[in-house]
Amino acid sequence: MQLNEIIKQLELGESGIKRYSISNNPEIISAASIDKAKENEISFIESDSYLLNKLNKTNASAIIIPSEDKVFNYIFNSNIDWIVSNNPRIAFAEVLELLYPKPIIKKGIHQSAVIGKGVVLGNEISIGPNVCIEEGVQVGEKTVIHPGVVIYNNSTIGANNELHANCVIHANTQLGDNCIINSNAVIGSEGFGFIPTNNGWRKMPQIGKVIIENNVEIGSCSTIDRPSVGETRIKEGTKIDNLIQIGHGVEVGKNCAFAAQVGVAGGALIGDGVILAGQVGVGNRVKVGANVIASSKCGIHTDIDPGEVVSGFPAIPNKLWLRCSANFKKLPELAKAIKKISSTD
Repeated sequence: MQLNEIIKQLELGESGIKRYSISNNPEIISAASIDKAKENEISFIESDSYLLNKLNKTNASAIIIPSEDKVFNYIFNSNIDWIVSNNPRIAFAEVLELLYPKPIIKKGIHQSAVIGKGVVLGNEISIGPNVCIEEGVQVGEKTVIHPGVVIYNNSTIGANNELHANCVIHANTQLGDNCIINSNAVIGSEGFGFIPTNNGWRKMPQIGKVIIENNVEIGSCSTIDRPSVGETRIKEGTKIDNLIQIGHGVEVGKNCAFAAQVGVAGGALIGDGVILAGQVGVGNRVKVGANVIASSKCGIHTDIDPGEVVSGFPAIPNKLWLRCSANFKKLPELAKAIKKISSTD
């Protein structure tokens, strides 16, 4: 695709194309990072000074840049064709969609699929090999169900969803529209509920359900448990990475983002717009306010007010954590000093 054709499409998108130079108008056949891009490839740069240092070394034929003077002045005097965008990352995402369109998936039901009684299937759906859909399930139009998916009885799957290979949707789960469930994810599995007795652990029946609202993405090998009663709910627009555990009765707000290996214990309430970095743990019934950011490996055991940025184990305000961590390496010297003072008393 020629660069001028790419620009025409970007101008229709949401990345905010402001101006551009296409003196060379190269054919763009691929995309790459700034340090690995070659001729006939396109890349992008944001405001990071580290990436700026690589501009004089890149072999890219075209580059998407921000409107910052420092970056623009350099590119303006170079031989690289350039595009100025309000958001280079979004523009690059749009370019990737142009260069690497999704394959067209054949509609219909594979002959090896097992469809139970009373299943209602919408128009223009695709059901792959060895799919099992149990009784009473409803599947909305234009939904794609890849090989090996299992949907238990009485679940509701909305429209325009994509369920990747071998994911499992347990009974009575409700999945909204425009969701993506990645491979081997398990939605609606039994919550971890056991009662200690004199004869060991008694299992608490888990008869609740999981509700996934619209535009949610669940990563590979993640699990979202149903509660004994009531519901576990993931609200609209939330994105959940791979290998994440969401416990029974949890409520996750709108437009949250959880990185890999996050664990949220039962009954926790997560507000809208919360970002949990990798391996963050949220304790049982903890309330995390809207727009909280928790850095990686953070342990959240008490309620967090809206808008806080927290770090550490247990979680404390990020600025305090940074000051504390700066002193960690001094602890052996401090310990010696204290011991010396104590010995002179």
